[in-house]
Amino acid sequence: MPSPCSCMSFNPETRRLSIGLDNGTISEFLLSEDYNKMTPVKNYQAHQSRVTMILFVLELEWVLSTGQDKQFAWHCSESGQRLGGYRTSAVASGLQFDVETRHVFIGDHSGQVTILKLEQENCTLVTTFRGHTGGVTALCWDPVQRVLFSGSSDHSVIMWDIGGRKGTAIELQGHNDRVQALSYAQHTRQLISCGGDGGIVVWNMDVERQETPEWLDSDSCQKCDQPFFWNFKQMWDSKKIGLRQHHCRKCGRAVCGKCSSKRSSIPLMGFEFEVRVCDSCHEAITDEERAPTATFHDSKHNIVHVHFDATRGWLLTSGTDKVIKLWDMTPVVS
Repeated sequence: MPSPCSCMSFNPETRRLSIGLDNGTISEFLLSEDYNKMTPVKNYQAHQSRVTMILFVLELEWVLSTGQDKQFAWHCSESGQRLGGYRTSAVASGLQFDVETRHVFIGDHSGQVTILKLEQENCTLVTTFRGHTGGVTALCWDPVQRVLFSGSSDHSVIMWDIGGRKGTAIELQGHNDRVQALSYAQHTRQLISCGGDGGIVVWNMDVERQETPEWLDSDSCQKCDQPFFWNFKQMWDSKKIGLRQHHCRKCGRAVCGKCSSKRSSIPLMGFEFEVRVCDSCHEAITDEERAPTATFHDSKHNIVHVHFDATRGWLLTSGTDKVIKLWDMTPVVS
């Protein structure tokens, strides 16, 4: 290759291999039936710098790509012609496409997700949304339920209900490090998320989940009315020392440490680990509501890439330890 390889995409049906290079070129090869020969097909001058992601869409004969130059581009794989492009707000780090509606989803390092509507020679910005406090590290699209999953360096996964048109966003908290990769088993409605901490989490998405509440603003505890430390007037009037503000993860109220001394998991809200809740919410949460909706597995290596074969139930992980591991996920994804 004329330049170091940065990413690749393989289509088993056509045996077409697309390789992104550091110089911005996408090189396309055709593999022989016995996989012993690679025949060069064409090169796309796609980007000004490193290609970060490639997606081949067989139904439309399109090659979608993103680059370090903050450009999203798509080319016709038959003619090699560039069909269009769009400049993102930051370097893209996630790319998904819905064939039915021709919507492309682009996640970037700023934490934003951009949705574009692609036509044959132009694109239209549909919307942008942001829910992560860190950069987007992975995207996964479910075309049946029409939901988009985004993983982030902020350790969380968010499920965006695109098809419901209600703007619902469900948070999933189950990692202690950045989320590195996402895969989805459509037939069982289970999401597989893999993290930099080596954790593999299998989420049951076939349950009625709840949105996390927005955190409320207040100058005093919304339970005992004690002033927070910036509320000088109430501190002076009541002759009381200001307290530190916390928030209940279940109701969103601003509370002091004394009124939120308890911890609880709230799996239906995505909190598989114990989080801070106010005392009244802790009493109201039932054992049934604490029942886990995810299973946790330790891969024992820092995962950087994942591929899930839904037909066999196999998960392939590669890590920074230079080890590739093959997992039989049928006992948990079935």
